[in-house]
Amino acid sequence: MKSTLNQIEDIKNNGYSLDFSNVFNHAFENYKKIAVYAGLILLVVSILCFFLGGGILVALYGAEHFNKEFFESLQHNQPQGTTLLIYTLVITFITALMTPFTAGFLKMADSADKDEAFNFSTVFTYYKAPYFSRLFITALLIGLISGGISVVFNLIGIPAIDSIIAIIISLFTSMTVPLIVFGNLNVTDSIRSSIIIVGKQPLVIALLFIVAGIGAAIGFIGCCIGVVFTIPITYSVKYAIYSAILEIDNPDSIDAIGQSDLE
Repeated sequence: MKSTLNQIEDIKNNGYSLDFSNVFNHAFENYKKIAVYAGLILLVVSILCFFLGGGILVALYGAEHFNKEFFESLQHNQPQGTTLLIYTLVITFITALMTPFTAGFLKMADSADKDEAFNFSTVFTYYKAPYFSRLFITALLIGLISGGISVVFNLIGIPAIDSIIAIIISLFTSMTVPLIVFGNLNVTDSIRSSIIIVGKQPLVIALLFIVAGIGAAIGFIGCCIGVVFTIPITYSVKYAIYSAILEIDNPDSIDAIGQSDLE
């Protein structure tokens, strides 16, 4: 089997075909296998994060501050200047820290696709070397670039452009995580390769993610808690896109020893 970088080079030179219906059908079949288990994991983790985050805020500010006036002020007062920068940095760091967790759902999708067993610990598969540092640094770099652009455009008063640029960055870097966990690529190669892959079929890939987003949002209908059971469709779609474009192999961790995360 060709290495991931060799496959990327072929894609760069020759492109690839991507059929929307085939990819989505594959994603939906995969989703049915992981929906309940992944949904339960997301539900448990969401509840834990809610109480943990709430506990930290209460410890820092006191319970008396969390009243109707406090939440109304959050709705009307947007962060500015230094506050906006600090807020962006904190969100970026938390997102980067959670990236190996979300990557675990891709592992779950891969296991389900191959009819292999998976369990709760599967979502924590990538909190280990060499994956954690690569996933963390990649998400941090992308988040800092996107967040920095957002801060600049918000400060000069044209947030609409910031939103468009953020969506474009998110789209063109959407394959970085599967390229790291399935292709065993480092930070720079995963970002470069993701841009090459998406750049060849941006409209089809964007449409697949839009449909996946709509599917995930269906969980808000009726009981909002249902969204945790529809969110996994987004991971199945990302997995189906990657597997339709590149061959998936189990990277040999021994080969990764001594490799730099950045080069």
